[in-house]
Amino acid sequence: MTRVLVVDDQALFRAGLVSLLKAAPDTTVVGEAGDGATAVQLCESLEPDVVLMDIRMPVLGGIAALERIVAAGSPARVLMLTTFDLDDYVYQALRAGASG
Repeated sequence: MTRVLVVDDQALFRAGLVSLLKAAPDTTVVGEAGDGATAVQLCESLEPDVVLMDIRMPVLGGIAALERIVAAGSPARVLMLTTFDLDDYVYQALRAGASG
């Protein structure tokens, strides 16, 4: 069973992802967060296998949250989500340790 943490500041988008993931076999959503700071805390306490995380969020952005998750030694694979067509975001995320 793959344990997933969904992180996005848009509640409707986050709910859509959660609905899709709940329908997927061998996948369970262990938590949701609307900002990067909460994501870091939940990643530590929930120990997900995968984190689906938005790049741009309030409080703490996705890349900064990713850096903290990696620095904490989490084995979670972080997949970054964005609607922005900016290569720089992709490069920053990959340099910070994103899996995709």
